[in-house]
Amino acid sequence: MTRIISGTAGGRRLQTPPGSSTRPTSDRVREALFSRLEHRGLLDGTTVLDLYAGSGALGLEAASRGAAHVLLVESHRAAAKVIRANVGVVGHPAVRLVADTVERALAAGPPAGTRMDLVLLDPPYDVTEEALANVLAALVERQWLAPEAFVVVERSSRSPQPTWPEGLELSGEKRYGETAVWFAEPRPSGEVA
Repeated sequence: MTRIISGTAGGRRLQTPPGSSTRPTSDRVREALFSRLEHRGLLDGTTVLDLYAGSGALGLEAASRGAAHVLLVESHRAAAKVIRANVGVVGHPAVRLVADTVERALAAGPPAGTRMDLVLLDPPYDVTEEALANVLAALVERQWLAPEAFVVVERSSRSPQPTWPEGLELSGEKRYGETAVWFAEPRPSGEVA
């Protein structure tokens, strides 16, 4: 059972999609991650993009903890249906679901006048490193990121560090048992690493 850990919807239970293609982030990892994000001031009043949303737990946790707008992207039909139900459970008025592939959603560009302060990526295990690198590059190329954006990638601890595109640089890494989480921030083009 997955639940919202804290905030206005704290304790509310979320449905999870049927089958093994979705692997919800454990409560322990979500609690540690969101404590870090809150400490950095990355939740209150921010815009959040949750890619490969699954049950929507990451984006909905951000909404519960004060995010102003949350955009969830999920292509799997059963998962999108679960997300719609979970959005109702959380009751945040500015949560929107795009039921499409991450690649098509990013190619369309951000909603008019919007840049994302926080991007959460928890791709399924079958998403290749090359596909993930292309998604990260699209975030930069299609101008999804606010100047002070924070990007979080969650993968198996056996996965290599993501390939960061020009314009994004690694700013930290945490491991929680079988889960690895990488953090990246924009780097202006031309700035030397």
